[in-house]
Amino acid sequence: MQTIYLRRQPVELFKILKFEGLAASGGEAKTLIASGLVEVNDEVETRKRRKIVVGDVIVFEGQKFLMQMQ
Repeated sequence: MQTIYLRRQPVELFKILKFEGLAASGGEAKTLIASGLVEVNDEVETRKRRKIVVGDVIVFEGQKFLMQMQ
């Protein structure tokens, strides 16, 4: 499991994918989420603007990411 450090919370899900380089752009991140390819806390998440906070776990392409405060 990898750790992603948040500077503030909450952060919208699509922004995490974009800024962590998991998606090439915000538009691509939104498409990936809407397609059901992202999980948050063991549930498929299709809301692009889902608010992510410390302790959440995102799963994308078989990789797990734990949110922590910086």
